[in-house]
Amino acid sequence: MARIFDVVEYASEMADELVHRFPEVGVADLRLGSQVIVRESQRAVFFRDGHALDVLGPGRHTISTANIPFLIDLIGKAFNDRTPFTAEVYYVSMREFVDRRWGTPQPILVRNPGMGLGVALLQGFGTYSFQVHDAQQFVTQVVGAQGVYRIADIENRLRTILLSRLQDLLAETAGKSSVAELIALTDELSAGVRAKAQDDFLAVGLTLKTFFVGNLKPSDKSAEELRQMGMLDMQTYTQLQAADALRDAAQNPSGGAGLTAGIGAGVGVGNVISQTLAGMTGAQQQNNVAPAVAGAGAAAMPAVMTPSEAAAVLKVAEEDVLAAITAGDLKAKKIGSAYRISKEALEEFLKG
Repeated sequence: MARIFDVVEYASEMADELVHRFPEVGVADLRLGSQVIVRESQRAVFFRDGHALDVLGPGRHTISTANIPFLIDLIGKAFNDRTPFTAEVYYVSMREFVDRRWGTPQPILVRNPGMGLGVALLQGFGTYSFQVHDAQQFVTQVVGAQGVYRIADIENRLRTILLSRLQDLLAETAGKSSVAELIALTDELSAGVRAKAQDDFLAVGLTLKTFFVGNLKPSDKSAEELRQMGMLDMQTYTQLQAADALRDAAQNPSGGAGLTAGIGAGVGVGNVISQTLAGMTGAQQQNNVAPAVAGAGAAAMPAVMTPSEAAAVLKVAEEDVLAAITAGDLKAKKIGSAYRISKEALEEFLKG
């Protein structure tokens, strides 16, 4: 014989649970006169035959046709008060779920006119908190018949909403503020995202309590990654590769390619890249990288150079040239203990 529940309760803090169904599997055999206990931080949504009949607040509730009037139509007038009937009770946590984390898995592209590439790649992270606003709506629209519904079941959906609204807001704000100004507007951006995302949360029975931008900064992307994203033409890509090679040769004597920090935002790239990008207008876009770097000195470039002479052309230290040779980035001929570099090899190196 099925067990009849005279008392229904879920004595749990529901630390990571939004909804807990009683019972988790199947249905409960209840009867008029059974009691449902709801804690202060809970609401209980009473279901019968797939219909949400009522939402019970904190306290001890005795099941009757007085507090759940639709029961009389569902169990029938022929039954007396002690006749069992099947039902489910969904306990919904009404506490505020705080300190939830969000972050940008991919950089957000915004306009940055008059600086660098004219665009910015921004990354950010922060926290948010939310709360169930309408228990019955949340259960019927989102949870369905699941026995347990946890924060992890909906967190990706909420983060997607927040990132979408943040991207919209950044696109709108970038037209009025520079990237440097955007990074300083964390309070304004936080309030804007909260306002934009509120309707999306309410649509599923939730409310967005807080949203904070903890940090917003330019993304670190290499020239190769930017090219794969379709942000660079081959001319610009070649120039940035040459600038990367020069910088890495100076910083890493063992050689190897590195990332151009802040390239997406057009900041923190270094003087070589700034000078290169500044000359990319009109007929100068048709020029190769060698004249851009060597300038007027290119006409006097010897056919064969020592590392010291090559360093003078590149305006770097002789040690930087030797490091590029050792790394294999710059081709040179070793004669005894000395290196000699051809004009063609240096021009090829500058082309990347």
